[in-house]
Amino acid sequence: MPVYTLERRLIVAMSHERCWRFFSNPANLAKITPPSLGFRVLSAQPAEIHPGLMIRYRVSPLFNVPVTWVTEITHVRAPDYFVDEQRVGPYRIWHHEHTFRAVDAERTEVTDLVHYVPPLGPLGAVLNRLVIRGQLERIFDFREQQMARLSAAGAGDSFT
Repeated sequence: MPVYTLERRLIVAMSHERCWRFFSNPANLAKITPPSLGFRVLSAQPAEIHPGLMIRYRVSPLFNVPVTWVTEITHVRAPDYFVDEQRVGPYRIWHHEHTFRAVDAERTEVTDLVHYVPPLGPLGAVLNRLVIRGQLERIFDFREQQMARLSAAGAGDSFT
């Protein structure tokens, strides 16, 4: 069973604290997820994450088939780092580390490190090569574009 890794870095035009407040608010995930995924947060959420927080979503990651995805926030070191791990969802394993580092007073480097195992064993490896990896890349491309747009517009000031 191969474990795949996706790492992305981007510089966001937000202060370190402002960037943390944006990413640590579960309500903001929908703002940086492509609309084509039909992403919706189903569970009530606090304004900021904490270890043990369970978040339930509805998303259509492959072939427009909706699935429930439940992630748990397993580690938080505010304002620098948090981890979410899938508990129920489309992957066999999903471990997503989010790291935030101040570049200067107005910019923050955001690093996403995802370790994942697709479903379906050997067929999942083929699907990863043909579909899944490309889709994940497009999701993070969209996230980068949205963060550039939101930070330029000052939208990170209103966080929900």
